[in-house]
Amino acid sequence: MKTTKKFTLEKYSISPKKVLRNASPAKLYANAISYDRGAAISDQGALMLQSGVKTGRSPRDKRIIEHPDSKENIWWGDINIKMDEHTFNINLQRAIDYFNTRTRIYVVDGYAGWDKTHQIKVRVICTRPYHALFMHNMMIRPTQEELADFGEPDYVIYNAGEFPANPHTTYMNSRTSVDLSFERKEFVILGTEYAGEMKKGIFTIMNYVMPKIGVMSMHCSANEGETGDVSLFFGLSGTGKTTLSADTNRALIGDDEHCWTENGVFNIEGGCYAKAINLSAEKEPEIFQAIKFGTVLENVVFDPATHEVDYDDISLTENTRASYPIEFIPNAKIPCVGGHPKNIIFLTCDAFGVLPPVSKLTADQAMYHFISGYTAKVAGTEMGVTEPSATFSACFGAAFMVWHPSKYAELLATKINEHNTNVWLVNTGWVGGGYGVGSRIKLNYTRAIIDAIHNGELENAPTIREETFGLELPTTCKNVPDEILIPENLWEDKAAYKSQLTHLAKLFNENFKKFEAGCSEAILAAAPKV
Repeated sequence: MKTTKKFTLEKYSISPKKVLRNASPAKLYANAISYDRGAAISDQGALMLQSGVKTGRSPRDKRIIEHPDSKENIWWGDINIKMDEHTFNINLQRAIDYFNTRTRIYVVDGYAGWDKTHQIKVRVICTRPYHALFMHNMMIRPTQEELADFGEPDYVIYNAGEFPANPHTTYMNSRTSVDLSFERKEFVILGTEYAGEMKKGIFTIMNYVMPKIGVMSMHCSANEGETGDVSLFFGLSGTGKTTLSADTNRALIGDDEHCWTENGVFNIEGGCYAKAINLSAEKEPEIFQAIKFGTVLENVVFDPATHEVDYDDISLTENTRASYPIEFIPNAKIPCVGGHPKNIIFLTCDAFGVLPPVSKLTADQAMYHFISGYTAKVAGTEMGVTEPSATFSACFGAAFMVWHPSKYAELLATKINEHNTNVWLVNTGWVGGGYGVGSRIKLNYTRAIIDAIHNGELENAPTIREETFGLELPTTCKNVPDEILIPENLWEDKAAYKSQLTHLAKLFNENFKKFEAGCSEAILAAAPKV
């Protein structure tokens, strides 16, 4: 009779009394209720927990080890902050020492990437059952046969987030430290229990290793039509990325992280991490119905008697989240892979009211707008703010990019040219004036624009050229009033329109100065003309 070798963590110098490897959701529920502070089960069967003091990522506490083998590849600065290997070893030892004070350690072995050619194996070592269930949901789950043959992981995440970093250690800003070594293939978390640090840690790893081999890694959602046509949706928070990619007539490949290879696109993740604020069955039925047994609900407020969740309550945080396997979405495509994209859609919420609802970009313009990653915050949300505030995040996800943004832009341009992919800039923000004067474009108009992109109508529509940004603006779109397609048409004060357009163009140009040294002349030539 064949005996199964007992799984241990001795090679990592971790020796708790009990190691639970790839425990089932039911087992993790039981452990959470017994041992995880504040755990509860919602009236719909989801596991509810709190992440403690940190209810979001800690980007200022993220460090990458400066090493001769990788230091020339990394875009160092406020996003990728340097740390030496000696300090990394101190933090790693601190995590290991903490693990050895625990009775139970949870291990989750899984995959990142649905394309097996480019898949990496990840091992998560953690102390909270909630974190184990979260990563069970977010990674691609191995079968029992795959788990038996898993072997050694490519990367290891040490999540000792319940234990603080020593703020007196060199490079530490606080009691939180999130440290990554590409050479050691290790990722250490101290002083934060926010589960999203693990998910985005894997994304950061993929954002380094994939471009190194010519694969484009992307912070975007992806869906597929009945004919196999794939669309990618890029956009910062509040632009409608999740809402517009969740289309009942199209299969969902993934909602957040993808790669584009020589064969097509693949989802990096095995699950979704959806915002739960103001969630309702009416507005987002697919997400609402996915919140059931097996789902993790993070930092939500619930009725202590009925355990019904109040998704409108932001007393703990506005960043309430739900984590669930992607197969909980009815129209998810399993496996989560697709062909080469036919359309790429950059979503922006322009609160200045000067960008068109839709425009078609050239390859060079696509690189420029991709590197810029523009959207706008609405005026009036903070004391003293009277005007819209421009926000730029390179590659629509600067916090997770490791190489200079031009690396990703040039990979994107190569893919676009190779596969004749259309690129569109879609403004889900204001028309007829900026915030406080105009109004936000109706969602049904934006959906009609997306439908027209998918059915090919806009590809052949007549256009006019807007001179400042050099954009090609379709002049007609089914189920969308012609007058809103040209922003200036709805502005009563034409001089005010020109002034705001010039103002936004200057903001683009000012933001792009920090990227100029690493960009080609073709990208620089796509900048708005002031």
